[in-house]
Amino acid sequence: MLRIDCLRSIYADLQNCLVVTIMGAVAAELQSLGHRPNFFYLQHAMGLASSAGLGLALSLPQQKVVVLDGDGSLLMNLGSLSTMARYVPKNLVHVVFDNESLLSVGGFPTATAAKTDLEGVAGIPRTATVRSVEAFQHAVADAIAAHELMTIIAKVEASGPKVYVMDLGLLENRFQFARHIQSLRRRSPTDPPTAVI
Repeated sequence: MLRIDCLRSIYADLQNCLVVTIMGAVAAELQSLGHRPNFFYLQHAMGLASSAGLGLALSLPQQKVVVLDGDGSLLMNLGSLSTMARYVPKNLVHVVFDNESLLSVGGFPTATAAKTDLEGVAGIPRTATVRSVEAFQHAVADAIAAHELMTIIAKVEASGPKVYVMDLGLLENRFQFARHIQSLRRRSPTDPPTAVI
């Protein structure tokens, strides 16, 4: 299964969510489908998409947050899984594209290429490992509709875009995303203070 096909299958479902991606292929492929102001591409911060998404979910409990992560990135910050398991934010969906490699930085194998099982690592109450686009689409749609923390491990091929260049500047993305969050608050004045990225 290809990551770009997975992203295409859930693109419409992401419209009303805050979306945080990790750097590299995930960010480039999502942007290639069409940028939205609710997308934050966490460039130059490998390993921190799960932490940024967790912070957003905890500070904006009425807003669904979707993190689009990678296995190599998550393995650099496994502590975020234990923090998720501790706080169990009901509005967080954590998608991990597991291609068993550090594709964006040279294609070196990750621990998941051996025996590491990300689904069983940290005690997240609801998890799934999917191996087809249809199963992926169904799992993500269910997770977005549910009111519980979920981690979805999507086993994808180790292939990506021809280039990882994006036409949206880091600062432009940061400020656009912050303005989007502020617009959500204006729509719902009873929400707690917004997070600032």
